[in-house]
Amino acid sequence: MTKPSAATIKQVERLRRELAEHNVRYYVHDAPTISDAEYDTQLRRLAELEARYPELYSASSPTQRVGAAPAEKFAAVRHSVPMLSLDNAMSAEELMEFDARVRRLLRNDAPVEYVAEPKLDGLAVEVVYEDGALVNASTRGDGVTGEDVTANVKTIRSLPLRLHGARGGAPLPTRLEVRGEVIFPRRAFDALNAARVAAGEPTFANPRNAAAGSLRQIDPRATASRPLDLFIHSAGLTEGAPFASHWEFLAALRSWGLKTNPLNQRCTGAEALIAYHADMAAKRAALPYEVDGVVAKVNATDLQRRLGEVSRSPRWAIAFKFKAQQGETQVRNIVPSVGRTGILTPVAELEPVAVGGVTISNASLHNMDEVERKDVRIGDTVLIERAGDVIPYVVRVLTEKRRGMERKFSMPAHCPVCGSAVVREEGAAAYRCVGLQCPAQRREVLRHFASKHALNIDGLGEKLVAQLIDGGLVHDVSDLYRLTAEQLAGLERMGEKSATNLVNAIQATRTPPLDRLLNGLGIPQVGERTALLLAERFGGLKELMAADEDALSGVRDIGPETAREIHAFFAEPKNRRILQRLLEVVAPQPVAVRRRGGPLAGKSFVITGTLSSPRDEVIDRIESAGGKVTGGISRKTSYLVVGEDPGTKVDKARSLGVEVLDEQALAELIGA
Repeated sequence: MTKPSAATIKQVERLRRELAEHNVRYYVHDAPTISDAEYDTQLRRLAELEARYPELYSASSPTQRVGAAPAEKFAAVRHSVPMLSLDNAMSAEELMEFDARVRRLLRNDAPVEYVAEPKLDGLAVEVVYEDGALVNASTRGDGVTGEDVTANVKTIRSLPLRLHGARGGAPLPTRLEVRGEVIFPRRAFDALNAARVAAGEPTFANPRNAAAGSLRQIDPRATASRPLDLFIHSAGLTEGAPFASHWEFLAALRSWGLKTNPLNQRCTGAEALIAYHADMAAKRAALPYEVDGVVAKVNATDLQRRLGEVSRSPRWAIAFKFKAQQGETQVRNIVPSVGRTGILTPVAELEPVAVGGVTISNASLHNMDEVERKDVRIGDTVLIERAGDVIPYVVRVLTEKRRGMERKFSMPAHCPVCGSAVVREEGAAAYRCVGLQCPAQRREVLRHFASKHALNIDGLGEKLVAQLIDGGLVHDVSDLYRLTAEQLAGLERMGEKSATNLVNAIQATRTPPLDRLLNGLGIPQVGERTALLLAERFGGLKELMAADEDALSGVRDIGPETAREIHAFFAEPKNRRILQRLLEVVAPQPVAVRRRGGPLAGKSFVITGTLSSPRDEVIDRIESAGGKVTGGISRKTSYLVVGEDPGTKVDKARSLGVEVLDEQALAELIGA
């Protein structure tokens, strides 16, 4: 094996040093000096060199943030200095009592200097560095013993894997134990919950739960996919670097590349702490993360030692909490709201209640599984909270206040907007309106119909679709083929040439392959693969419309529930009228029946993670070799194909004894 040259070793060291500096500038100081593309290029070059020369491996390399192999369980870690909890002050009076107690214990009538910090609502962790290198990270646990989450914490990009000493600054300690709070930023939390709702998965109650759930993933690669952040706020054991004050310690942390909160502030006396608390309460809603109060710490470390601790709390620090962002009210009604994709969401109509300065009269219940899990009924008294101080949701039902008159809610059989049938998706919590002409979802229906993997109508984007619907030019997909250039030319940002080009693009799709047309109709449970199977089996749209559930269940990979939903779509009278109108202007073409058999005949595959080739191409290769690709893992799955950042499906595959393949192994299997 070729040994790395001195120049290569220097290049690797330089790349690691520069990438670490860029991480600090980007994630800690929010002041990047290179583009994302440049960063990615340098990181890729470093990964290539480390792969070519394994002897250059370093646990603190920026390439090691993607996550290690899954762990069987979290090992126990004993903290060398207990991670104490804080006493709470719930009012200004209690805060002043704390300050008076501190001065009394110190026998000091002069105002005491404190460091005031926002109290982040996340998961407490301890990170240990030895000679500047990250060696261990653990959760708080019971304060004495936590869980080893080193591999997961390493995926947090704001945390340096190696500290760098600042010129003229504090020297790096030989051992440094720092404590901090792992948080899930609000915007990312809202996006995560929206994705989980769309996927029919249970949502996280709040960002703290999301942070805790993300950090305690058995597979660190799943943690790496979540945008966690970490603020350091205090010390455990520090060897070789004494500090006269907490403020001095925070400054040293920043000089070493660790992230501290820029809103930290020195305050002299209780009145200054109360003013800081009021300022943070006013800023609370605008912060990008959850805070539930302010932490006040005596600044001077010699005074901290004199004050000591009592039971499991230090005498020199206190958490001054914000007022609760919750309210109690009654559920007047539960109504289904139809979204742009046709999914019905149960919404609780509430007796108006003020929570955090905002009057709330509605709260989403997300899906029927959530309604049943929390057992929310019409007439119930419930506790309401504002997630992220923005989105109201039902925390729990106050069952002790039930009077026996409460009524359970059930999803309607027909859409409250258009009257079309409502079906529940197979294996999911979502109920969906199957109406092609439902006003609540018309824009999404048309956008999907024109999308790349359906009819692929060039130029028909989301904004133009909105104009066509709002202007009354299009009511269903068949109306697209009746548009004229003159009608389109009158729309915003649509000249004669653009109008003519769009009409020509629409007319070019009058003879679409049947599978593309079926995919474009947005039939529940029918994507590209199922559309192709249906097209191969039935040959024409009229034949498919006439098929009963038994015939549909006879199609490969289509189960009874999917067959029921497809049949309900075509049985809906309003849909049949639209499809008859569509067949007047388009002539779908049958697709060639693919050869069955091959080296993968009888084998089923699930794909997860990012592949080196487009996923559609990989699926085509598998199916061309006789295999079939499904979305969920079960004991019947033959293989799980993994790319980069595969997520939790790897854990499930291993627990079920399903063989895991990388792309190279898949290629060899097909070749065999």
